[in-house]
Amino acid sequence: MSIERITFIRPNMRDMRASDAMEPMVFAILASLTSADIALELYDERLEPIPCGHPTDLVAITVETYTARRAYQIAAGYRARGIPVVMGGYHPTLLPAEALQYCDAVVLGDAEAVWGELLDDARRGRLQRVYRRPAPNPLVAPQPMRQLFAGKRYVPLGLVQYGRGCRFACDFCSIHAFYGKDLIQRPVRDVVAEIESLDRRVIFFVDDNLFSNARNAEALFRALIPLKVRWSCQVSIDIARNDALLALMEKSGCKVVLIGFESLNEANLQQMKKKWNLKRGDYATAIRKFHDRGLMIYGTFVFGYDHDTVEAFDVTVDFAVRSGFYLANFNPLTPTPGTALYERLKAQRRLLFDRWWLDPAYRYGQATFQPAGMAPEDLTAGCLRARRRFYEYGSMLRRAVGGGIRLTDPYHVGIYSLSNLISRREIRRKQDIRFGDDTPLVPHPEAI
Repeated sequence: MSIERITFIRPNMRDMRASDAMEPMVFAILASLTSADIALELYDERLEPIPCGHPTDLVAITVETYTARRAYQIAAGYRARGIPVVMGGYHPTLLPAEALQYCDAVVLGDAEAVWGELLDDARRGRLQRVYRRPAPNPLVAPQPMRQLFAGKRYVPLGLVQYGRGCRFACDFCSIHAFYGKDLIQRPVRDVVAEIESLDRRVIFFVDDNLFSNARNAEALFRALIPLKVRWSCQVSIDIARNDALLALMEKSGCKVVLIGFESLNEANLQQMKKKWNLKRGDYATAIRKFHDRGLMIYGTFVFGYDHDTVEAFDVTVDFAVRSGFYLANFNPLTPTPGTALYERLKAQRRLLFDRWWLDPAYRYGQATFQPAGMAPEDLTAGCLRARRRFYEYGSMLRRAVGGGIRLTDPYHVGIYSLSNLISRREIRRKQDIRFGDDTPLVPHPEAI
């Protein structure tokens, strides 16, 4: 079988566009590992419709739990034309038997280690059903081929990855389910070389936790200083205990940190195995340390753990506004397959859907299980109310003058205003949408 053209697809939850889409870096990495005689194309449903009937020899789809139903529907159209479809990402890795009902092959774990083998098999017309990443493999792939993104209106950030995995094992998190205890990081010199090659001076580190190793984090931050970039990242709150690292973050150009606060209730933190959030200090002290260094905070919270009641929503929003957060997310606790949370709720018979991600009755933002301290409808409505309250114009103004935003810094003011307006709009657009379309899912009987 000749492989002359490969189509990469990043599905959305349904056929709709978004204004906050970031570059799907997995495809830039795979593109860099693909021989030059193969034509590559990318369709990102967050930015453009997926065309029907275009010529291609192989389709590769990255699948999240939220996009699984739509991904399976897209795959069906290609497979009906005799075009093989490969799926990878978190969802197929955690539920390979399900994914294999709708595609020809799945990749378990990170794909770059098996991509060459997969392409060789595709050329011979002998795709294996399952490709499994050797564990763990070092991050030594060539520089991502970002030409794949040319002409597409992604958020103007340079996405860079330093490492994969997280040293924590939170109850609800699919990262630990995907990587286990593996924690791998690239050589700092490779990260610096990649940033120097970019035409953007605003960087977002896509690591799930950039503070996985204090010594390595220090080496990275020092290496960033001469690059004169502005950057943001996700970190665990315990980095606030390290004043030297916070100083280096400021000096090297860090502007925004995304932190999973998750809950203001200590009993909830213990249940989700994240009590370490408060191990050596309270939230207020940590927030002040970040703000003193000019680091704006994007805080995330989840609701629905056993010690939450309907009062938790307004209390948490008040805290986030009072704390002067740059952005915040207020999510209903959503059990994803492969996590300890999902298995526990399933064993307790508290799930409201067999597989919410495939159920045509499910709507985005809706509660998927029976909480202990409120009705499912209260969880759905409370999270939406929290989001809307946080992004009211009055809240935006109060947060801007509340200490977290440096009003004398044009960059702070600019990204604060734009990010809040985009978030406000996307909340209203996404709530209650259904996944995929009316096309029924028709699995085929093959399995692992």
